[in-house]
Amino acid sequence: MAELYDSIGSGYATRRRPDPRIAQRLRACLGSSCRSVVNVGAGAGSYEPDDVPVVAVEPSRAMIEQRRSRQRLVQARAEALPFRDATFDAAMAVLTTHHWTGLATGLDECARTARHRVVCLTWDPDAPGFWLVDDYVPELLAHDRRVFPPLSAYARAWGRIDVVPVPIPADCIDGFLGAYWQRPTAYLDATVRSAMSSFARVPDVAARMDRLANDLRSGAWQRRHGHLLAHAELDLGYRLVVADLAAR
Repeated sequence: MAELYDSIGSGYATRRRPDPRIAQRLRACLGSSCRSVVNVGAGAGSYEPDDVPVVAVEPSRAMIEQRRSRQRLVQARAEALPFRDATFDAAMAVLTTHHWTGLATGLDECARTARHRVVCLTWDPDAPGFWLVDDYVPELLAHDRRVFPPLSAYARAWGRIDVVPVPIPADCIDGFLGAYWQRPTAYLDATVRSAMSSFARVPDVAARMDRLANDLRSGAWQRRHGHLLAHAELDLGYRLVVADLAAR
């Protein structure tokens, strides 16, 4: 999967900025006693806490080159973390496990290198879709349901897990797929879509977005989905999966 991000990852540092409300939830899950973190599949570095030392692990050169800080970086894969057992207080992984080539091995590696806790931000493939994938690009929903690990996969790897819903703010500044659920015109921007890996697999994207643009001009989108404009946040199926390794 490093090759995928070498070709599509050029805009991640600009578009995939950490949203502070999501960051706060993730930091709380890491725990107040956490003193060191390994960020597995770190990408351009979103959601790395700034109050503890972090070592980032990322295989893609395109993503590595966008990082603001490189002195805490290791180019490696989740499936073979180059660290001793229990090197870090916690391991974290943000919207990355669906790209791993060996999920079970990667999850085991996270638990092996962490002393106390593993925290993973992911999407639940049992969650319903939202208007973008339901009405315009249903292939995205079908694909994501195939590639995102079910929550049971984390339980098999780590034992008892806590699952924390992560509602997405209407003005979310992180440009992942569901971030613009209340701002449909954003999806018409090719630079916005370029920071969403799912769109790299969709045929005829321009035609799909033309339909969305037409529905926005005609008022059809507003008639179907205008009720969403009254919401401050929405549950789109994003979840924090937390494993307390001491409880294993």
